[in-house]
Parts: sequence; C-alpha cells; structure tokens
Amino acid sequence: MNKLVVLKLSDGSFEQGFSVTLQIGDEVARPTIEMTGKLPPAPEMPLYYSHWQSSYKRLGLRSRLSAPPVQVTNVSVAEDCHNAAKMLRVRLNTWLRSEEFRPIRETWLEQLSPTEKIRVIVQTDDRQLQRFPWHLLDMMERYPRAEIAVSAPSYRQVRRLPGHNPAVNILAIIGNSAGINTQADRELLEQLPDADITFLVQPERQEVTNQLWAKPWDILFFAGHSITEATGRIYLNDNDSLTIEQLKYALRKAVERGLKLAIFNSCDGMGLAPELADLHIPQIILMREPVPDQVAQEFLKAFLADFSQGESFYLAVRNARERLQGLEDRFPCASWLPIICQNPAELPPTWQTLLGQTPLSSPSPLSTSSSLPAPLLPTVPTTPTSRRRQLTIALALSLLTTTLITGIRSLGWLQNAELQVFDQMMQWRPSEGADPRLLVVTIDDNDIAAQRQRQESLVKEGKTVSLSDRSLNRLLALLETYKPRAIGLDLYRDFPPEPNQPELLSRLQRLPNLVGICKVNFTRLDPGIKPPTGVASDRVGFSDFVDDEDGVVRRQLLFMQPPSSSRCQAKYAFSFHLAYRYLQAQGIQPSFTADGNLQLGQQVFYRLQSRTGGYQDLDANGGQVLLNYRATSTIAEQVSLTTLLSGELDPAVLQEAIRDRIVLIGVTARESDDRWLTPYGKQPQTQMPGVLVQAQMISQILSAVLEQRPLLWVWSPWQEIVWIGSWSLLGGFLAWQFSQSTDRRSLIRLIGGFGLTIGCLVGGCFYLLIQGGWIPLVPATLGLLLTGGSVAACLNAQPTRSLPTHLDPSFRS
Repeated sequence: MNKLVVLKLSDGSFEQGFSVTLQIGDEVARPTIEMTGKLPPAPEMPLYYSHWQSSYKRLGLRSRLSAPPVQVTNVSVAEDCHNAAKMLRVRLNTWLRSEEFRPIRETWLEQLSPTEKIRVIVQTDDRQLQRFPWHLLDMMERYPRAEIAVSAPSYRQVRRLPGHNPAVNILAIIGNSAGINTQADRELLEQLPDADITFLVQPERQEVTNQLWAKPWDILFFAGHSITEATGRIYLNDNDSLTIEQLKYALRKAVERGLKLAIFNSCDGMGLAPELADLHIPQIILMREPVPDQVAQEFLKAFLADFSQGESFYLAVRNARERLQGLEDRFPCASWLPIICQNPAELPPTWQTLLGQTPLSSPSPLSTSSSLPAPLLPTVPTTPTSRRRQLTIALALSLLTTTLITGIRSLGWLQNAELQVFDQMMQWRPSEGADPRLLVVTIDDNDIAAQRQRQESLVKEGKTVSLSDRSLNRLLALLETYKPRAIGLDLYRDFPPEPNQPELLSRLQRLPNLVGICKVNFTRLDPGIKPPTGVASDRVGFSDFVDDEDGVVRRQLLFMQPPSSSRCQAKYAFSFHLAYRYLQAQGIQPSFTADGNLQLGQQVFYRLQSRTGGYQDLDANGGQVLLNYRATSTIAEQVSLTTLLSGELDPAVLQEAIRDRIVLIGVTARESDDRWLTPYGKQPQTQMPGVLVQAQMISQILSAVLEQRPLLWVWSPWQEIVWIGSWSLLGGFLAWQFSQSTDRRSLIRLIGGFGLTIGCLVGGCFYLLIQGGWIPLVPATLGLLLTGGSVAACLNAQPTRSLPTHLDPSFRS
C-alpha cells in the first residue's frame, strides 16, 4: 500500500520557530500516526535561501522569465551558486536535525520503508518555507520511490461526476515565446498517446477564457514567459499578460468540470501558486525559480514520457527532476526547479484515471432559463433630491474616497503601480543628449576575445576577469598622457598585479586622479569585495546600488556607513568620488548641512525619507536621492578598449575626447553579470551595464551642481493628500454636474469630460516630471474615477415610479 506523509508547519516564524505535526498513513485511509513537535528558531534560514537565490539569478541563464541567451562562462559565478546551494542544503538539514525535531525525525525513519511508494506533503502558509528545496532532506535519500509536494493549509475537494473519456483533453497555451523555443514543448505534447490537444498560440485574453469555458479539460498546460511581481503573471503575447485572478472564474469552472492537473512550464511559478491553490486545482507543477529553456524542455520530455506510460504522477515528477542533474554542468541547480503543489483533498491522477474520468455534463436545456423582455411600464422620472443634497453626497463620497485611497497607498498597495507609471513617463521625456564631460571606455565581448588572442591572462586567483593586467597598464598609461580630470576603474580587482607587471602597481599607487571600487554588502553571508591593490583608501568608492523590490535602480546612494565586518570600508560612492574630483578643479568643495544633507556648491542633495513619493516603506539608510536619469539613448561618448589601444585614433582626437573629462572604464559584455534593470529597460536585451549606470549617477551630480538641472523632488505627505483630494472632488463634481439628466448625450458628455480631465492630469504630471517633480498620478486618477463612478451610481440609483393607468395620457383602455 502506498503511503501518505503530511508534515504541517504552522503557528510560528523563523524568529520564533514553528509548530510541527507529522501524519503518516495509507494513501486512501485516515492517518494511523499523528504526533507533534517543533522546529527551533532559525532566523538565518531565509538569508541562506536568499543568498542562493541571488547567486542563482546572477548566473544570467537564458530563462523563461526573460529572453536573450547568456552562456555560463564565468566560472566564479557558477561556483558561487554551487557553494550557496551546498550551504543551503547543509543548513536545512542541520535545522531538521535539531533536538526539538528529533522525535518527528525518528518516527519518520521508523515507520517508513525504503521499498514503499511515498507521497510527502509539506503543508504551510509561509511563502518562504514553500520555496525551500525539501527534496534535499537527508531523510528523503533512503526512499527512492518518494517525492515531496507543498500545500497550503486551507483546501477542499471539488465534487465531480465520474465518467469515461475517449482521450485525455489537454488545453495547451503557448504564450509569449520571445527568445525561447516553445515549439519543442508543442512537439512533445503532440507525441502523447490517447490525447486530444487544443493549442492556443500567443492567444488573446478572450481566447483563453473562451476555451476554458468551451469544454471539460483534464490537463492545462502553459509554456512561455512568466514572472512574479506583486503576484504571478503569465505573458500570452507581445501585448497581453494575465494574472490568475483575471482567469479565476474560467479556471474555477474548469476544475468543477474535471481539471486534474495544471503544468506551468515557465519561470518563477511560485508567484502563481497561492492563487492557483485558492482555486483547489488538484495538482500543479511549477518551476521554483527562473528556468532555462533547455531545462524546461528536458523536464517536460522526461515527465510526459513516464507519466503517459503508466508511471505514478509523483514518481514521474521525481524521475524527470532527477534527470535534470545531467544538465547541471551548464545549468547549476537545474534539478531544484520543478515542484509539485498538491491539493491534499485529491488523489494524484494516472494517465489511465484521466482516461476514465468523465467531466461534468453540460447543463440540461430545461435548466437554462430564458426570460422574455418585460412589458415596458409607463414611468416618469423620480422626484429628484435637491441639488444641495446631491452636492453634499458628492462631497461626502469625495472625502471617503480620498481617505480610502490614502489608506491603501500608505500600506504600499499602490507602490508597484506608481513605480511602473513613473518608469513609463521617464521614457517619454525628450532627449537631452550625451553628457560631454564623460567618456566611457567599454570592454565588450570582442575586447575580451582580443585579449585572449594576445595570450593575456584573464584568470586571477581562480576568478575570471575582463581586463588583463597588461591591457590595464597600457590603458592607464595612455589616459595619463592626455590628462583627464578623473579616471574611474569600475572593475573589481581584489588581487595584486602579476609579478611581471610591476609598472602597473606603481601606476595604481601614484595616479592621484584614479578612483577604484569595492563592494560593501550588508549580509553576514557576503562580506563584500576588497578595494584594488595599490589604490589608496581616499581614492576608493563603494559600487553598491540600491534597487527596488522589482530589481529596478531608481535611487542613487551617495554615502553610507559600512558595517565593520565588510571588506569595503569606503563611505562615499564611486560616482561621488569622480564627480568630486571634477568639481574640485572648479573650486567646489563638499559639505554637510545641519540636517545631514550633502551640499556641493549651492546644490543640496536632500536625503530620501521612508515615505517619499510613491515609496511607502523605503529603507532610506545612508544618503539616498532619487536618480533623475539623463534622457538619452547614449549617456556619454564611448570607445572600445581595442580601438583605444590599437593606435588607430589621431592624437588630436584623443586629446579632445580625454582631456579634462571623467573617463570611466567598465564592462559592457553580454556575459557580464554587472547589468541592471532601469526605467529604460527591464528585459535582458535592454538592461543597462553597471558602468553606464555609474555614468548616469555622475552626470546627475555634475548637471545639478553646474547647470542647475533639477534633481527629482516630491511633495510632503500632506500636500499629496490635498492633491489626491482635489482630484477626488473634481471627479465628484463632474459626475454631479453631468448626472442631472439620463439621456445618452449626457452619458457621452460624462465620459468625454472624464477622458479630457484624465488627459490633463497625465499631461500635467508629465510636465512636472520634466521639471523634476514626481507627483502622485495613479492615486489622483483613482480618486477621480472612483469618486466620479460612485457619485454617478448613487445619484442615478433613485427608484422610478409607475403612473397609475388612469393618469397616464398614453394609456388606452
């Protein structure tokens, strides 16, 4: 008899520990063993997972989260991922070997036999625990026929009628596949025996909904891009994306009519899991993190082969998952990615039970009611309330809406929407052209290849670097000749120069205008990166960026106090050091105001607060300002390393390009992990190299001090509340004004009035953004629409009265 093991983790946190309940029993019977225990506090566990997650994402693998290809050639990055994975596995097993958990562990090992088929369900509502790689437990190693799933603590069984299918009905949605090969997924599905497959290729939203309602389905399959933001989102085509909430009713009906299995062969599926579980789908297969294209295909191929040939669902998943280990030389931790989300009230299907399942029959025609149009009763308009009373209603609803929007905004529920709109408006701004004070020396894939052809070493202390000692020495010698104001080396060099390059060490030590970088980091797991050997501490700046929850860099960190455990003790940013050296030549010195704000000349850089603009709970430590990106496709003139060292450029050209400028040296190669999401690009092909982000930050400082280009500013919270309230009042006034009559022309005027008002609001906010003002657009728009809609609905909801027939002049006896 197959065994079912349920491990419930509840009533706690990583800081307090978790209560544990273990249930063991036969697959189709009540548990015969139940006992309770505890997992001790382990606040470090989320940090270990986060460290592995970030190191995994730094691999830059081509995934179904986003497109273009990046081969894992940075050995140190891959090793970091393997080390982080090993550390997470060790810490997870150490946690489950604790004394408090020992009775649970011993009962597990005593009651389960290695020869049994075992389903293990980890049941918890903690999102972090659901993500943990439970298949790595050493308790699982002795059970070759066991597999683990995760489940929410709340679930129920959806009743279905039994029946017989001539084939397994599969709805396959092939979504946005830019940069990935979903054709392979389709070919694998087409090879399934006894399957009736309907393909929707890059469909519109309405097509997906219509098909889910059209007939009973056994399996729902999705291949394409997906991403977790505030919630999980799948991309149907180039323009349309969906959350599960937007498919709720169609999916609920599909479950009632027999849907047994949903497979999302796409990235970061754990963001989809909570809403899918709320629909009580029996079984779901997801990917824990961004999944490389080949990994997704190999998993699907192995799973479908085993499952369609009669293997049990759980073992088919385990076999397919373990086969991915063969790809881990190219795709580290590939076998970690697939995960089952189980509804504990349901038994997992087999291919045979899917064929034996009959979906709910269509409703009987007799049960479908149709109604004839009711005869029109002669009516007259209701007696209107006084206009004063209507205006009072509009004012009250405006105040209520303003309070509601301000409340949900303060909780951060609008933050993501406000940041997305901010990014869009940043892209709309007119071009400002390149900053003439900067020159960027780029190191791209061709430059790296050229160094290798010259037999220059690009491996330092086991790490792969992008610039050899020899090329760096030649480059610095060339730049020194043309006297730039500052040279910024945006490359980590926490190792000494080669013994055969003594001139390089001397040059690093004596160049007064050369600035290097180090990395601070704030986690105990990563103490940061040391400064370059030979560069004095007063010529070193930290390279750390502050990005938002969606990974986008919208802020600039000017200064901070590094933790004592960090290898980098620089207090000022790399961008500030370079800008300061440029301004110093013009007699401008930095100082601090009484409030601790940095001042350069007449320009004060006001530090961000925890509530700033669209941010509602910002970590505002250090000296942070909003980053007002220069609106241009090219922030500065660029020249490649190979071109600069080739001697092909005329000395006069070099003199003009270098003298009295800030020269930045950094990597722009595609395989580099120093690429960042910005308001101008969130896909891999549009991400900005770190050296260009540094150029943007330097340009912001110089432009603000020398040209009075505005820094981004926001209103105080009370000013923003008044702003939101004003637009709510305007929405109520418009609805009150146009709701006095109920004819069609009045409705058209109402819609037109609101459309024109929204256009003016967007245009005004955009104009102010060009002037540096980030004004609340999303809350104001919501206030306008919600108040207008509620006032219109309230004023037009008055009941109508039928005239007695003997008073109705149109009535004929």
